[in-house]
Amino acid sequence: MGFAMTLALLLLINPLDPTNFLQIEMADKTVAILNRADYSLPFDGVPLVDDSKLVRMVEELAKKAYIEPINATINNAGAIVPETKGRKLDDLAFRERFYDYFYGAGAASMNVSYKVIFPKVDKALMSQVRKKRIGQYATYFNAGNWNRVHNIKLASQAINNYVVLPGEIFSFNKVVGQRTKEKGYLQAPIIVRGELSEGIGGGICQVSSTLFNAVDQAGLHIIQRYSHSRNVAYVPPGRDATVSWYGPDFVFQNKYAYPVLIRAIASNGSMYVTVHSFPELEHEPRNVPSVRRATPEEAPDAPSILNENGPTIP
Repeated sequence: MGFAMTLALLLLINPLDPTNFLQIEMADKTVAILNRADYSLPFDGVPLVDDSKLVRMVEELAKKAYIEPINATINNAGAIVPETKGRKLDDLAFRERFYDYFYGAGAASMNVSYKVIFPKVDKALMSQVRKKRIGQYATYFNAGNWNRVHNIKLASQAINNYVVLPGEIFSFNKVVGQRTKEKGYLQAPIIVRGELSEGIGGGICQVSSTLFNAVDQAGLHIIQRYSHSRNVAYVPPGRDATVSWYGPDFVFQNKYAYPVLIRAIASNGSMYVTVHSFPELEHEPRNVPSVRRATPEEAPDAPSILNENGPTIP
């Protein structure tokens, strides 16, 4: 039901005095019509604003006003796609104008004001952070295992173009998010308590493991990293990083004074992760064993009880 029809029905049910309306517009579109009496506390004498109702109204307007900023990225052709600014409701400006209306007389209208939300990564930052490669790693998978390949590609896209600022902590689970059917993840083999099983998002541990080896080679600080309950075929023993939404996570921190960029791609049976930063960065690379370039006999993924600092409870 459209806004105009809804308003017409409300007026039929509960007629209001249009001379008291406050009409609120966003981009020349009416998004709300308020009545002074609906926001007044039931006291005699000086009118007072019912703050609880006003808070709910502001929250609703904020949802309608919000546009998320979009970071600059690097496309498949290697070109930088510029950032896009976002916006949010200027809460203070709205309240000031609402109070002017409430304590005034007659009808009023307003176009809401916004505050600009700047993206975390702009074109200038991306052009510098991509210049020096400080870590890289490749793993391989069976391109015929369609569901698993699909999950690997989704998780790779989630971490691709991610910039970790100086001192910032990267959590694989937070960045990739929960692996659900609604987000497009499919059933694929996993390991549960050492046994093969099927689960939504099977295969993403290859993404987290490839990322771990790349950032480890780059000399970044590994905070949390768990091994599987049995060896996996896509990395050398002990070089894996299992993840689970309700269990283990892979977490690292950018200890450098410059931002670092993660680039990830999964295609044609190969999973690649590279780590980049400013050309001025003097990093401390680590020796990381590589894998043989061959399609592994895949034994899928699972939580375990080993982390970077020894035994623990997941």
